[in-house]
Amino acid sequence: MDRSVKSPTSALQVAEDIVPIGELKAHLSERIRALRGRRRPLVVTQNGKPAAVLLSPEDFDRLTTQARFVAAVRDGLGDLEAGRVVSDEDLGRRLDARFGAASKPKKK
Repeated sequence: MDRSVKSPTSALQVAEDIVPIGELKAHLSERIRALRGRRRPLVVTQNGKPAAVLLSPEDFDRLTTQARFVAAVRDGLGDLEAGRVVSDEDLGRRLDARFGAASKPKKK
């Protein structure tokens, strides 16, 4: 995974990133507009307790893509531990049998 890509969200800033639901209702449009540029979630409280978290669509997409990647790696490691693997040569034979042998590039 490319570590040069910024994390989907920066560290939570308590003074700016936690708002009561009443304040959110009063300033909903501007809070939603600000989500894209802030790169931090907005925690909404109800009766003094966290009730929801708002993210920009881009941050949500990054988080769900990352979660799918981690799940795929975990599944692959599970397959490895369970012995559900094939060698490169066996995979090549299976692919050739199913799709036909790939032609080799011509040397110049």
